[in-house]
Amino acid sequence: MLDIKFLRENPDIVKENIKNKFQEDKLPLVDQVIALDADSRKAKQEADDLRAGRKKISKEIGALMAQGKKEEAEAKKQEVAKNAERLEELEAKEKELQGKVREIMLVIPNIIDASVPIGKDDSENVEIEKFGEPVVPDYEIPYHAEIMESFDGLDIDAAGRVAGNGFYYLMGDIARLHSAVISYARDFMIDRGFTYCVPPFMIRSNVVTGVMSFAEMDAMMYKIEGEDLYLIGTSEHSMIGKFIDTITPETELPKTLTSYSPCFRKEKGAHGIEERGVYRIHQFEKQEMIVVCKPEESREWFDKLWKNTVDLFRTLDIPVRTLECCSGDLADLKVKSIDVEAWSPRQKKYFEVGSCSNLGDAQARRLQIRIRKEDGSKYFAHTLNNTVVAPPRMLIAFLENNLQADGTVLIPEALRAYMGGKDKLVPKKQAGQG
Repeated sequence: MLDIKFLRENPDIVKENIKNKFQEDKLPLVDQVIALDADSRKAKQEADDLRAGRKKISKEIGALMAQGKKEEAEAKKQEVAKNAERLEELEAKEKELQGKVREIMLVIPNIIDASVPIGKDDSENVEIEKFGEPVVPDYEIPYHAEIMESFDGLDIDAAGRVAGNGFYYLMGDIARLHSAVISYARDFMIDRGFTYCVPPFMIRSNVVTGVMSFAEMDAMMYKIEGEDLYLIGTSEHSMIGKFIDTITPETELPKTLTSYSPCFRKEKGAHGIEERGVYRIHQFEKQEMIVVCKPEESREWFDKLWKNTVDLFRTLDIPVRTLECCSGDLADLKVKSIDVEAWSPRQKKYFEVGSCSNLGDAQARRLQIRIRKEDGSKYFAHTLNNTVVAPPRMLIAFLENNLQADGTVLIPEALRAYMGGKDKLVPKKQAGQG
């Protein structure tokens, strides 16, 4: 959420930013909120004047009563009563106007960083850098679900009977591999100085609206019927929410946390062949990282965060690349975002496995996450988040890139301690066999 003072003083910048995000339908909101804000400040000023006048008149009443001038004092009392009625009206009006201002401000997108490329959608995202050599072997790479099934590691049919589409059972070595990747990612981030945390898996509505836009909320979140609770779509929501309504001494920054959680998503959208299996699902597990820092340090932390993901994937012999998200692909709260994509030998292209975002002070302003300087002054923190790993989607990249011609899957050195010392997985049957 933008600072209303910034919007008031820079309406043209805000409008240009809206145009750059291809959200022209929101342009009228800028003038609307400026007008509402002006009415709100006018009501506040009149109310403040009445409060100041009430104190003055109260003293005058006391003086008149002391002088025995009861009639004049009574007239002053009637003036106070009349002013009190007006003050009550103004306070109600101010509250209503401030509510309308906030409602609109929550919809106006954050100002994107000057380095963000302008584009309408993800088709115009820009490749930044590749890490590792993408290889297409001279043998066939089966569909990921078939690879998993060759180890008796996946049962989608049973999951469908139990929970419907978009769910799965992971079994045996594949389930163990899933847990190993999560555990390895946890320790990888701890070794990089992050504090490990297991957060609540449900959050209240005020936290939901603090960490994401209404459009994202509708597309992603599952609501608990009869409760003011939502299942988290990613632990970042719960982790940033940890700091709601807090004032942190500047000397304690940065806050660097890595968290494990299950994630629950509606996943509205494409469901073609590549989205089947365990690619686009309603439930998965994830290791996340978040940072709460000084505004002047958020760009540096942004680069550190996405590099953590790249480094982790490279230790597992998975080629990756980074993509700069264009303006039209950025969620409304984001200042800048980079996607990390893993190489798929089967598809002969990269696909998304993680996303790193700098949200500036947008979440902090919504959630009142403030920092206190040594002189006592306060300011809003900057918040950032990034995916460490999100299996089972990450498993797709792992299995495809480590699959051998004989159907075995090599376990990289970094992961062997989490797999009981195994250096490879041996299938129980050929991929594609029932």
